[in-house]
Amino acid sequence: MSQDDSDTAERKMQFLFALRTRGVTDKRVLEAMEKVDRGDFIRGIFADRAYEDMPLPIACGQTISQPSVVGLMTQALDVQPRDKVMEIGTGSGYQAAVLSHLARRVYTVDRHARLVREAKSVLDRTGRLNVTTFAADGSFGLPDQAPFDRILVTAAAEDPPGPLLAQLKVGGIMVLPVGQSNTVQSLIRVRKLEQGLEYDELRPVRFVPLLEGMGKDT
Repeated sequence: MSQDDSDTAERKMQFLFALRTRGVTDKRVLEAMEKVDRGDFIRGIFADRAYEDMPLPIACGQTISQPSVVGLMTQALDVQPRDKVMEIGTGSGYQAAVLSHLARRVYTVDRHARLVREAKSVLDRTGRLNVTTFAADGSFGLPDQAPFDRILVTAAAEDPPGPLLAQLKVGGIMVLPVGQSNTVQSLIRVRKLEQGLEYDELRPVRFVPLLEGMGKDT
């Protein structure tokens, strides 16, 4: 093993240790995150920080989330092997790649066409063939593909969007950040039951806002 390979292996071990110490304890989630190389999804000057537990900037003014937050959101979603999952906010494609190891099918949508193209390229190259990408207004979800067993939203809304809740199966789970500003947001889990919606507040977070319409990139 070369020194570079040894250094990378050491950083990956530290990466997984950091996930555990921050509360990511679900064995399936940890195994999925071990299989997905975050370095594949980060380009340019931040590439050497891929295995640090911190958010990093990507194109179109967006970010790739902190790995421990990805792990905690995935853990809260409780994805089962036969589940069909919708992700709102493809970003780099990293979260979709993690979900792809846990679910039967992942549909991911982003308002920035450039991000969708770049994420699809990485997902295809790394063999994540059960992920389908869409460039669309994520605030309306994907009604043509609904209903979904699980929905994950990686941008903050004031309240869980009605169109997304409508696309969640009874018995399904949605995990998303909610809050009226960039500084006061909570990660919540919504369970859709026969008798209504059940909410759990999980932890404070900070995400970009969920915006309607398409991004201006091409």
